[in-house]
Amino acid sequence: MQPYTVFPEKPIIDNGPMARTFLSMGIDDFHHACRYVHELPYGYNSDREDPMILFTEKMGSCTTKHAVIATLAAELGIVINKHIGIYAMTETLVTGTKPILDRYNLPYLPMVHCFLVFEDQRVDLSEGNQNGKNGPIDDFLYVEKVTANISGKDEYLLYRKALNAHILPRPEFDGIAIKTILKAREEGLALLKANIQK
Repeated sequence: MQPYTVFPEKPIIDNGPMARTFLSMGIDDFHHACRYVHELPYGYNSDREDPMILFTEKMGSCTTKHAVIATLAAELGIVINKHIGIYAMTETLVTGTKPILDRYNLPYLPMVHCFLVFEDQRVDLSEGNQNGKNGPIDDFLYVEKVTANISGKDEYLLYRKALNAHILPRPEFDGIAIKTILKAREEGLALLKANIQK
């Protein structure tokens, strides 16, 4: 992943609700907006469908952080796209994963993360936050471009589709049913949330 400074720098003009929100806070250029979002604490918002929740709750997950900046970029005419990636969650990456893997007999836990892409550069505005992980995610099993404000339901459907088409056919998942992964995923999400609280 690259720092947000690989994005083009551009003044924020009153070109939409996201731009107006940043301007009302005295933030008047794109890099400053990216820095503000990156520095907000990592946390799961009460309504992930509304990117503006990031400003009222003064925190955000990769979902809302990247939705905000992708939306602002669109308002300013900067071609930055949000991508969803499925990564291999292991004990090395997330402390406490091993018992889940052992319980479900999995080689790793396929989990969803999102990030932004400008040209061929990937940027993760939650990297370096206290996000429940021990380090950055640089390798993905599957990646797909999505809309800035993809709903939780659509993200879950994309995840299931990718599991069937790209993850389960891998040799390390031979004989493992999708329902096993989905059950383990719930425990993985709970673990990430618990790690944030520590």
